[in-house]
Amino acid sequence: MNDTPRQATRLEAIGGRYDPWLLAVVLALAALGVVMVASSSIAMDSNPFYYLTRHVIFLGLGIGLAYVAMRTELKAVEHYNQWLLLACFVLLAAVFVPGLGSSVNGAKRWINLGISRFQVVEAVKVLYIVWLSSYLVRFRDEVNATWPAMLKPLGVAVALVGMLLLQPDFGSSTLLLAITAGMLVLGGVNLPRMSAPIVIGLPIFAFIAILEPYRMRRITSFMNPWEDQLGSGYQLSNALMAVGRGEWWGVGLGGSVQKLNYLPEAHTDFIFSVIGEELGFVGVCAVIALYAVLAGRAFHLGLRCVEMRRHFAGYCAFGIALWISMQSFVSIGVNLGLLPTKGLTLPLISSGGSSVMMTCVAMGLLLRVSYELNRAERQVALLRGEAAPVAEAPATAAPAAAPQAPMRGTSRLNSRVEPTFERIA
Repeated sequence: MNDTPRQATRLEAIGGRYDPWLLAVVLALAALGVVMVASSSIAMDSNPFYYLTRHVIFLGLGIGLAYVAMRTELKAVEHYNQWLLLACFVLLAAVFVPGLGSSVNGAKRWINLGISRFQVVEAVKVLYIVWLSSYLVRFRDEVNATWPAMLKPLGVAVALVGMLLLQPDFGSSTLLLAITAGMLVLGGVNLPRMSAPIVIGLPIFAFIAILEPYRMRRITSFMNPWEDQLGSGYQLSNALMAVGRGEWWGVGLGGSVQKLNYLPEAHTDFIFSVIGEELGFVGVCAVIALYAVLAGRAFHLGLRCVEMRRHFAGYCAFGIALWISMQSFVSIGVNLGLLPTKGLTLPLISSGGSSVMMTCVAMGLLLRVSYELNRAERQVALLRGEAAPVAEAPATAAPAAAPQAPMRGTSRLNSRVEPTFERIA
């Protein structure tokens, strides 16, 4: 009779461990961001350390928020999923409130906090991923089997995108839709059924992209930035010249010429071009490798969580991996002339208060996923170790199978049984 309480106490006493590879990559990217923000912004203001000081302050705040996320149980986060979705709409609506919303160059994407502006879409990305992860857990079977369950998250995403396009923020809108589609696929949605909204939505979104003249100029300048080098192709042509000057080993840290008031937004959107100029092809490959390890490790954690039926943690890891991998791909692609210009920062490296803070929160959430996964694996290992002596005892009869709790859904790793409807006699 004393074994059960002792076993329960031992299981509760077991702690987890944060993924060391994930933690190392996050710290490496954050450290590189501090160095490159200092280098790329040193000639942009009368105070050469203005942007560096600002970046370090927001990075410190982000680390504090990440620590809170790392210490918060995922069950507690999942419990407030509906409130998090409501917060997404409230934040996106707040930018249109007079006196609270802040406009920069005609775009209403920020709210004024007094001491600084906050770009609300950065918080929306994290909150939306948590809500969608919870939704996929609650409706795993229905998402695969019925149209309404699959269309509901798409409808929520379209509503959020509509509010983003009013700001306007086409880059974040595209990213949010891509995250939604990716998480639905990884959550087990029926692929033929999923293709219908994509086929219908892509032409509409392409029409919206070319509807505004400034977006059309970005596309045409992307095709040939040298045709109007001092006009619509100014940003991309200077970014390409910066990358070209770097060659194999770069011109040396701090030696960039393009950052000296030639390359616009050298410390934010085009910081990767400065990396290419100062650190060369080798530095560029190192940065891409760090993002590849970060995204790959996040996908790996998500896969292991799904295998252990920890679906909410797994979907959170998938969502964060999709977000970081796609945003870094777009940012790098823009700097290398592979994609039209978009206002997306390089995660953990580009200067930006709200972007840095909320990316740190996402990394804290991802590290919490790794902690709880490791803790669950240790608990399972302990249970198997204690059950082994019982299995060795001779049995006179075959033991009855323990009742299995019905599985509410399945993952991509297991074949899903489509629901059938039989006639009741």
